[in-house]
Amino acid sequence: MHRPKYNPLTMDSKTLNVLEYPKILNKLAGYCDFSASMELARQLEPTDSYDLAVARLAETTEARKLLSVQDVSIGAAHDIRQSADLAARSGVLDAHALLDVKSTLIATRELKKTFEKKDGEYPRLCLIAEGLPETHGIVDAISRVISDRGEVLDSASVKLADIRRNLRVAHDRLMSRLQKYVTDSKTSTMLQESIITQRDGRYVIPLRAEFKGKIKAVIHDQSSSGATLFIEPLPIVEANNQIRELQLAQRDEEQRILAEVSSIVGEHASELKYGIENLAVLDLAFAKAKYGEELKASEPELQNADSKTQNAEKQSSIKLLQARHPLLDSDTVVPVDVDPREGTRAIVITGPNTGGKTVSLKTVGLLVLMAQSGLHIPVQSGSELPFFKSVYADIGDEQSIEQSLSTFSGHITNIIRILKKIDNRSLVIFDELGSGTDPQEGAAIARAILSHLLEAGVMTLVATHYPELKTFAHSTEGVVNASLEFDIKTLRPTYKLTIGLPGRSNALAIAQKLGLPQSIIESARGEINPLDLRADKLLDDIRKERNRTSREREKLEKQRVRLEKQNADLEKRLEKIEDERRETIAKARAEGELEVAVLKRNIDSLKSQLKKASQPLQAIRAIEEKMEKIEEKVEQPVERRQTAEGRPQSGVSGQLRLGEKVTVSSLNAEGVVTALGESDAEVQIGTIRVRAKMSDLVRRNGEAVSNEQKVEDKKQKAGSSSTVNRLSSASPGMEVDLRGLMSEDALDKMERYLEQAYLSGLPWVRVIHGKGTGKLRQAVREALKGHSYVKSFEEGGHTEGGEGVTVVKLNAG
Repeated sequence: MHRPKYNPLTMDSKTLNVLEYPKILNKLAGYCDFSASMELARQLEPTDSYDLAVARLAETTEARKLLSVQDVSIGAAHDIRQSADLAARSGVLDAHALLDVKSTLIATRELKKTFEKKDGEYPRLCLIAEGLPETHGIVDAISRVISDRGEVLDSASVKLADIRRNLRVAHDRLMSRLQKYVTDSKTSTMLQESIITQRDGRYVIPLRAEFKGKIKAVIHDQSSSGATLFIEPLPIVEANNQIRELQLAQRDEEQRILAEVSSIVGEHASELKYGIENLAVLDLAFAKAKYGEELKASEPELQNADSKTQNAEKQSSIKLLQARHPLLDSDTVVPVDVDPREGTRAIVITGPNTGGKTVSLKTVGLLVLMAQSGLHIPVQSGSELPFFKSVYADIGDEQSIEQSLSTFSGHITNIIRILKKIDNRSLVIFDELGSGTDPQEGAAIARAILSHLLEAGVMTLVATHYPELKTFAHSTEGVVNASLEFDIKTLRPTYKLTIGLPGRSNALAIAQKLGLPQSIIESARGEINPLDLRADKLLDDIRKERNRTSREREKLEKQRVRLEKQNADLEKRLEKIEDERRETIAKARAEGELEVAVLKRNIDSLKSQLKKASQPLQAIRAIEEKMEKIEEKVEQPVERRQTAEGRPQSGVSGQLRLGEKVTVSSLNAEGVVTALGESDAEVQIGTIRVRAKMSDLVRRNGEAVSNEQKVEDKKQKAGSSSTVNRLSSASPGMEVDLRGLMSEDALDKMERYLEQAYLSGLPWVRVIHGKGTGKLRQAVREALKGHSYVKSFEEGGHTEGGEGVTVVKLNAG
C-alpha cells in the first residue's frame, strides 16, 4: 500500500518567502478539487531528498500524460476524515455527512477502475490508487436508507414506514378538524385570517383578541400588536399531542437508522482516513499536472552529483532554456537562457537598474524550488538542474527600524546567517552583494564573500553594479560574467540575459541621448581610463556581432521550420492522391467482380442448357479459362504506392525505429513498434501485441520499410511460392457490427465475416451485437461454439464494450 510522502521538509523559510514560493503554492491549490489536497498543496515544500524529488516529478509527468488522453478527476469526493473519526467514536453522522461518505467512495471506486491494468503505463499513480479505500458495502448501505436529497427513506425500516404512515393520517385528520373552524360561519368571523399555522410545533389558528374566551382553547402566542392570539382549540389538543408523539418517534427511529449506518462507517474509519490521504496525494498530482499545462511547462532533468564521488564540474550543470518567471504573464515576459559552460560555479550578472537582474535571480531560484517540489517548470524541454540540498537567497531591502539596522547591516546579518549553513550542495543567490556602503569597501567585501563561496564549492548567482566583480569573474576560474542588455535608442532595458559578457556602462550614452551638453560629456570621458573606454567599445562590438549571429540563426531556424511544413504539406497531398487512386481502383474492381459474377451465372446457365441438349461442353471451356484469368486480376488487392519513392528523404533513415507508428496491412490496423527482429517486428495494437513481417508494415506517411528489412521476407517467399498464403486475402477489418439485424441475418453476416477474417490471417476480431435483451448475444455465442475458425471467445473488456461485444480469437492457418 502506498503511504503519501508529502510531509514538510526543512528548507529556509525566509528564502521561500523572498523567492515568492508561497504564491506558487496558492496557485497550485487553486487547481485542487477538494480541501484535503488543497491543504497538501499549501504545505508542499521543496525536498532535500533526490529520490523523493524524482518521484514527485515522475508523478506529475504521469498525471499530465493521463490527463492528455483521458478526462480524470476525483469526482464529488469530500474530506471525510472528521466524519470517519466521529463514527469511530460511536458518533452518529447526519444524512448529509453520510451522503458525502457515499459520493467519496463512489469517486474512489471509479478512480480505482481507471487505473486497473495500467500499472505499466502509470506505475506511480497506480501505486497511489492502490491505497484508495474499498467500499465495503457502505455505498449500498447508505443508498438503502438515504435519498439523494439527504432524507431518510420510508423504506429504511418497517417501523419508520408505519410511523410516517400514521403521522400522515393523524395530520390529515387534524387539518380537517381545524379547517372546520376556518370555514364555519360561527367561528370564521372571529379569526384574524382564514389560515392554519404553527407555534412551538403545534398547529393553531389566529383569533382576534376581542373574541378571547369565545372559543375554548389554549393560547400559545400573540402578535406584537396584541391584536391576534394564536390558539389551539381544546377539542384538537389530543390530536396535536398524537402528532407530536409520532414526530418524536419518527426522529428517534431516524436517529437509530443513522446510527446503524454510521457504525458501519466507523468500522472502516482507519482505512477511510488512509484512503483520503492517498486521494489527496492523487488529486495533488492532477493539480500539478494542470498547473504545468497552464504554465506550458516541461519536466527538468535533475542531476544528483555525489560530492564524495564526483568533482565540481559534474555538480555545476545548470541548463535552463527559455526560462520564464512563473508568476509573470507568459505572453509578455522575456524568457532567458541560463546555460553557462561546464565547471561554472558562480554567475555574476550586471546590467542597468530595473533591467531584470533581480527577476533573473528569482527565476532561477524559484524554478529550483519548484523542480524539487515535483512541479514542472516553465522552460524549454531539455533543461537540466543540479539537485541542491539547500537554497538560500538574500534579495531586497533588509533595513530594520526595530533592530536599528541599516540596509547594509541587514544584508550582512542575513549573509552571515547563510554562510553558517551552506555546503557544496547549496545554491546561494545574492542581489546587489556588498551594496549600501562605501563602493570600494563594498566591492572588496563582495569579492571576499564570492571567493569564500567558490572555495566551499557552492553554486552562486550574484547581481551587482561593481565593475571590480566583472574583472573578478573574468579572471577567476569557475566564474562567468552575464549581463542584461539595454537599448540605447529607446533608453529601455531589453531584459535579455547574455551569458559570457559583462554589462556595459551606458551612463555617458544615456546622458548624451537625454541632452547633456557635449562639452560636459567630453570632459567626463576625459576623466575615464582610456583602457576602460576601449573595453567598453570592444564589448559593444562583441555584443553587436553576437546579436547579428543570433538573428541569422533565428532566420535559418524559421526557414527550416517553413521547409519542414512545406514537406509535410506535400506528403499530405501525395497521401490524398494515393487514397483517391486506391479508391478509384477499388470501385473498378467492385464493378469487375459484379461483371464476373454475372458472367459466371450466364455460363452456368449455358452449361445447364447444353447438358439438357446432350451437347459437349468443350465449346465453353475456353470462355471459362478466360473468365478465371479475369477473376484472378479482379481479386488482386490494391497495393499502396510508396509516396516517398524516388524523392529525397531529407535525412530520414529507411530503418524502422522503436516507438514508430506503423500500419499492419493485413490487419488494416495502426500500432506502435515495440521490438525489432531481422525479418519481422512486434507491434502493439491497442492492448495486444502481434508479430508482423516487415513487408506487411507501412509507415504513417505511406513509406515502406527499408530493403534491408525485407531481404529475409523475400527469401522466405521464394522458398514457399507453392504454398497457399492465408494473408493474401484482404482484411475485412478488426470488427463486425450485427446490431439491428435479425438473428438469422446476423449469423449469416458473421459467418461470412469470420471466413474472410480467417483467410486474411487476423489473430482476433470483435463481434458487436449490443446488449438489448441478450437474445442476439446468446445466438452469436452458440454459433461460435465448436466453430472451425474459432479458437476461443470471451466477453469484451470494460473499455471494449463489455456485454455488448464478444472478442473472438481465431485459429492459426
